[in-house]
Amino acid sequence: MKNKNKKSLGKGLSALFGEDSKTEKVSSNSPLIKAPISNLNRNKYQPRINFDEDKLNELSKSIKNNGIIQPIAVRSDKNNPGSYEIIAGERRWLAAQKAGLHEVPITIMDLDDSEVLEVAIVENIQREDLNVIEEAKGFERLKDEFGYDQERIAKLMGKSRSHISNTLRLLTLPSDVINMIQSNELTAGQARPLVGMPNASSIAEEIVSKKMSARSIENIKRTKTKSYTIDPNIFDAQRDLERKLGLRVNIQNKKNNSGKITLEYKNLDQFEFISKLLKG
Repeated sequence: MKNKNKKSLGKGLSALFGEDSKTEKVSSNSPLIKAPISNLNRNKYQPRINFDEDKLNELSKSIKNNGIIQPIAVRSDKNNPGSYEIIAGERRWLAAQKAGLHEVPITIMDLDDSEVLEVAIVENIQREDLNVIEEAKGFERLKDEFGYDQERIAKLMGKSRSHISNTLRLLTLPSDVINMIQSNELTAGQARPLVGMPNASSIAEEIVSKKMSARSIENIKRTKTKSYTIDPNIFDAQRDLERKLGLRVNIQNKKNNSGKITLEYKNLDQFEFISKLLKG
């Protein structure tokens, strides 16, 4: 996304959220109506990959008994008159379908694409049941697409800067380890000690097979690797290199500020690209 879309909290977020609150709000200026459930469409900016089926069923039963208390925030679909794109409330929409509802309460908002993206990300990463990798990717999008720094994300989310930093660092793990976290084979607590370890994948497999605790993993890290520190500046440099090169990059920075940079390649084309890069 271009820089023109890198903006501060716009009318989208301020209409739905307070900066220091996790409570969803609806703008008093937004019209409240009922719409056919089939006229609502999924938000293309939705960062959530999976919805917990059991929790959806619980919400569906609640909606069947009590109706939808919090209206679904939408915007008009320019390409399909009479249809709406969901801004916030996709879980309610899915649960309402399970409950057999034909109409749902909506509030229509006038937001551009960048504002919708901000709202979609924040609405989801504020939910406690969001997978930590989905949460990390949400933080990353706020950083990359809107120019938020870690301190600003922390303030917006009501979390510590170290939580934001540690969560983002999980994205530096090998893709197979990230997949283990997403599938709940590996917890965030088990995965964090693996950040910066060159043999993270093999250790992750050992952790899963032996059902090891986070403390045991820290012991493995001390015995198998030297201790490295990744400060936010090093982390940002690592992510910038990955974006520019299109390759997995791992920067290991020791306490004396020496270290190494590792570039990973997945095929011969990437290998040749690295070779040409090094040859100048």
